[in-house]
Amino acid sequence: MTPRSGTQFRIAHGGYVAEVASVGASLRTLTHGGRDLVVPFEADEVRPGYRGTTLAPWPNRIVDGVYEFGGRRHELSLTEPSRGHALHGLLSWAEFSPREVADDAVALVAVVEPQVGYPFRVEVTSEYRLGPDGLTQTVTARNLGTDAAPWGTGPHPYLAAGESAGTEAPAVNAWTLRLPAAEVLEVDDRLSPLAVAPVTDHPEWDFREPREIGGVFIDHAFTALEREGGFAEVRLTAPDGTGVAMTWDDRCPWVQVHTADTPGDRATHRVGLAVEPMTCPPDAFNSGTDLVVLEPGASHAAGWTIAAI
Repeated sequence: MTPRSGTQFRIAHGGYVAEVASVGASLRTLTHGGRDLVVPFEADEVRPGYRGTTLAPWPNRIVDGVYEFGGRRHELSLTEPSRGHALHGLLSWAEFSPREVADDAVALVAVVEPQVGYPFRVEVTSEYRLGPDGLTQTVTARNLGTDAAPWGTGPHPYLAAGESAGTEAPAVNAWTLRLPAAEVLEVDDRLSPLAVAPVTDHPEWDFREPREIGGVFIDHAFTALEREGGFAEVRLTAPDGTGVAMTWDDRCPWVQVHTADTPGDRATHRVGLAVEPMTCPPDAFNSGTDLVVLEPGASHAAGWTIAAI
């Protein structure tokens, strides 16, 4: 029988091994030398929330599930009912089909079919490829329809810096974070965007210099990213010096970071740090900020790499 998380694809290169599940084109495991780089989940398990999934055709939230595009008002299903938003797109629970399968790479594809709230047809390919520099995921959208379509994407891995990740909460507290972002998107109590502010106004979220996360709560989008050679890099390290890095280019000018706070569930509470490079900020379908508009027949690709430290 097919596991609950879908068909499984195992790829390997050098010391890296990754397992990808077809439901949501989800990164289920990633290890280097046997050490977890992301918080894993079991193949025959309903994926915990959005752990490892591919976010499309938008990342993060559309406030109240309502937006206007092309002169029309659209209403989406509220998939974050506790806050009243449409969360993380339309493909997180979709079945992706294999387009390419190799020893070190797998490419999975699904189509967002026209529907209430998103009347556009967009083909989405999520490719995972291992190399000496780690695991690179590339998400490519192609507009198969006759109308321009709003688009955004990102991943949702929970990075794991040390051996304690996933076993004893709160693992995140002991890890050191470097987040090279000069600005943070302020939010209200529903996590709806308010305004971009310098991190100097919120020193608790200023991780431009590496420091221990401790008990700080983070569930915010960051921008004004410092880049070296065109790439931004988030680094997460454990007290023993092991760690994980995530890098991406300027196709993702935003990154959401979340400390995985679920105080009612010890098994998931602060066991990993979600790091989600994004092509656009939360609620971009309304603000238009960094929103990609896919013309009929046009494509757009964005990618990011996870590597061991």
